[in-house]
Amino acid sequence: MPRPFHFNLQKVLDYRAQLEDQAKLAMAKAQHAHQQQVRLVGEINRSLVDHLETMSQAASLSAADIWLSRNYAKRLAGDLFQARQREAQLAQDVQTRRLELVEKAKERKLLEKLKETQAIRHEREENRKEQAEFDEMATLRYQAPAF
Repeated sequence: MPRPFHFNLQKVLDYRAQLEDQAKLAMAKAQHAHQQQVRLVGEINRSLVDHLETMSQAASLSAADIWLSRNYAKRLAGDLFQARQREAQLAQDVQTRRLELVEKAKERKLLEKLKETQAIRHEREENRKEQAEFDEMATLRYQAPAF
């Protein structure tokens, strides 16, 4: 009976699969944070556009109201700038996480390919041994005709 295949690096393969899962989770978190920041940039941008539109439509405002309105618009513009910078940082983080995930997947797939190759080699070797046993049994059972 052929002996079962045992992959010597199974624990390493399991560890690499675990690292890949962690990289997937980190990438998902980075993508979520980036999407949240994109929404925030959109909200700030809409607020700024709405405020500037409201300012342009206002007919008579006091000097204090104009000053407050301009300062508010400047603050929104500053917030928008910071939010866009943060969005760019998060986009870079997503890209970094994606590259890490690709690398982890390659490492895992490399070991899986090695495992498959060794399993095929093991199966061939076991089949060869089994065939050799059958040949030996056939040779021993064969009786030459008596002359």
